[in-house]
Amino acid sequence: MDTPVYQGSCFCGKVTYEVMGKPLISAYCHCTLCQRLHSSAFIHTVHFSETSFKWTCAESCESVTDTYPVAGKPWKMRYRCKECGATVASHNSKANNWSIRGAQLERDETGKIKAWDELKPTAHMFYGTRMLDINDDLGKWEGYENQSKKIS
Repeated sequence: MDTPVYQGSCFCGKVTYEVMGKPLISAYCHCTLCQRLHSSAFIHTVHFSETSFKWTCAESCESVTDTYPVAGKPWKMRYRCKECGATVASHNSKANNWSIRGAQLERDETGKIKAWDELKPTAHMFYGTRMLDINDDLGKWEGYENQSKKIS
């Protein structure tokens, strides 16, 4: 069986990447850090193992990205496009994984994220700091799914 490959990019398309295989985590994140960084009530974050992530920029990715550490978490480095400013990915050297934003994944001709059934969120995490209530059937967790207290 072939390993699935998913492609994504920033808003302007200068920063591109691919991830392979099954996600480690695919969830809606309601943490205050994501809320502030993305100016959004929550984001769709998808985590992959360190070896599953690869930059695929047409130019040198180092020349088109800015990097910065997450405040208070020097082991977590974020990558942002120098052109459009979109945060594209983050690397966690403690967990040895990459996080990407689900909304930046490649879409089909109807606008839907390709391979949605494999990539769709399975939970809401850090739901205790949510900005709005979400009425769906996904589990709501105080932290990471199956690693923290379940809220509902």
